[in-house]
Amino acid sequence: MIYTITLNPALDRTLWVSEIKEDVSNRIIREESYPGGKGIDVSKVLTALGVPNRALGFIAGFAGRQLEAQLTRDGTDCSFIPVSGETRTNVVIHELGSGRQIILNSAGPEVKPFELLEISDLVRKIEEPEFVSIGGSLPPRAHPEVYRKIIETAKLRRAKVVLDVDREALLVGIRGKPDVIKPNIHELSALVGKRLEKRGEILEAAREINRRGVGIVLVSMGPRGILLVSEGKAYQAVPPEVEVVNTIGAGDSSVAGFIYGLVAGRDLKEALIWATAAGTATTLRQGTALATREDVERIVPQVRLETISED
Repeated sequence: MIYTITLNPALDRTLWVSEIKEDVSNRIIREESYPGGKGIDVSKVLTALGVPNRALGFIAGFAGRQLEAQLTRDGTDCSFIPVSGETRTNVVIHELGSGRQIILNSAGPEVKPFELLEISDLVRKIEEPEFVSIGGSLPPRAHPEVYRKIIETAKLRRAKVVLDVDREALLVGIRGKPDVIKPNIHELSALVGKRLEKRGEILEAAREINRRGVGIVLVSMGPRGILLVSEGKAYQAVPPEVEVVNTIGAGDSSVAGFIYGLVAGRDLKEALIWATAAGTATTLRQGTALATREDVERIVPQVRLETISED
């Protein structure tokens, strides 16, 4: 079974307007709400790809119940821990006239220390975990050490762990030695303490993280694709040019595509191609991590793979 963990999920309230004008009423043309948060996004795309999975994390209030109901309706199993307060609502505004996308993220409810311990207890009890994918921001005042604890607990259950977080959470989280991390270039730069631009610099930084005990580093590089670095192996997958209408959840979709490839028995190169195709598929559709299987399968043959090194 595949499990995802989102400690601070969200409802992404997405609005479409013709244009945003100051000091006047701006009419909303369309409005939708999507379950969001990095782990939630991974679950949604895995479900779209036909991979059974279960979403874990915290939910609160009416927004939390709505998030869970929408995931369940769409076919994702859930085991959320209820907490007080209200699950955060993020606002995403698509300005149709300019093509701009404006994102307003809220902080979310505070989760008490004893409740944070409950998530590790829940991970300790999960059945036959093959992969555990952990991602997203922390609840207010939560220490990133909770990520290290969850990683170590999942690895004791012999699960392969994927970590997709940033800033201090990534620095602390890799001390738990997750099997896979997926930083973008800026996040990897912060992790190694130097600005990275050229591919050689990115490769060396990723290899430094390999030496710290992280088996696979997936570096998302926007239009340049995804770089995979693992124990002497390095590959770059470049997506086809597409008309991008949305970027929210693209990286999370890549994580789902990578997990899908490995679960399906594909090697690292093929899993990387599926990761790149899934991330690209999400950019084609407005909403949060809404890659479809049809789009992913159509893009897979168009992804160009380059072998950089293969010892």
